Amino acid sequence: MDKSQLKWLYISVGFSLAVLVVILLLTINENTITYLTQINPWFLLLAFLTHLLTMCFWAMRVKMMAGSLGYRVGFWYSLNLVFANLLASAITPAQAGGEPVRVHELYKANVPLGDATAVVIMERVLDGIALAALAAFSMIVLTDQWKQLGTVSEIMVFVTWIFVAGCLFLFYLAIRRPDVVKRVVARCTRWLTRTWENSRVESLLVRADKEIDNFQGSTVRFVHTAKGGLVWGMIFTLLYWVSEIITASLILVGLGQPPLILESFVIQLILAILMMLPLTPGSSGIAEVGATSMYALFLPAGVVGIFVVLWRIVLYYFNIALGILSSIIIVRREARACLEEGNCPPPPPST
Repeated sequence: MDKSQLKWLYISVGFSLAVLVVILLLTINENTITYLTQINPWFLLLAFLTHLLTMCFWAMRVKMMAGSLGYRVGFWYSLNLVFANLLASAITPAQAGGEPVRVHELYKANVPLGDATAVVIMERVLDGIALAALAAFSMIVLTDQWKQLGTVSEIMVFVTWIFVAGCLFLFYLAIRRPDVVKRVVARCTRWLTRTWENSRVESLLVRADKEIDNFQGSTVRFVHTAKGGLVWGMIFTLLYWVSEIITASLILVGLGQPPLILESFVIQLILAILMMLPLTPGSSGIAEVGATSMYALFLPAGVVGIFVVLWRIVLYYFNIALGILSSIIIVRREARACLEEGNCPPPPPST
């Protein structure tokens, strides 16, 4: 990681830790020690394992969607790709930093850049559709739980539906009118590369046009000839989100509390939607405050803070650890490849 990335990692983790400390100070009381003595470590371990299973569902989604386009990407490679994406997601708003990492790793697996981009963007589309569908289902079936959370949660889901519908419409326009996309990309590129040589800018634009054509072709194939990739993608997307939601209930049981399966299902959906909004790096602070405010409606005050800390350890800090481990594996792979090819860059001059 360069200095800029490290800075954002420190900001994201530091802000999250600060918020967690405040939450603990506000929620710890004389009953907290009693709750701590009731912790069942096996359920907490199961929560970690369930989160790893969630990552496996994500890896299978990447593997199957890339496979439907005719590219062979192994499961273990896809899993390491997902882990690497977690670190970048943890330090960027709306977890947007993970997309370039996944595109890069697919490209390294001999998937053309346009096809890799199509896979990653289609993942985001499937996530939006799945969250909107699960929210709609829960609002119809779990009416009482939604009422307990108030009208703000319902308004937020309606806004999400509108946002997802708008993104799908823009996505449709991009596929139907690639010429418009090319013009927008050309204008943005020329503005961002004002100081570059004309030949370099033109070379970049030619490559961008080619990748836009590849992206459009791959997306059309998803819709027409590679529908199996979309079907498998949606199946593993649903498994991913259901598994991620269940993790919170396992943590609750590990703390000696009722699993609150229905209530937790609704809360985790709302939090997932909140964390997709570009508010803070890695949604730090937003996730902690949101979880505390909603779970406080169902849990004793003395256990809420402990639950939120454990929940963030499993779903955030564990992600960072996995991302760092994966990044080390990728750096070693790149170093080995450049040594074998004999094109390693020279070391920086000593001072």
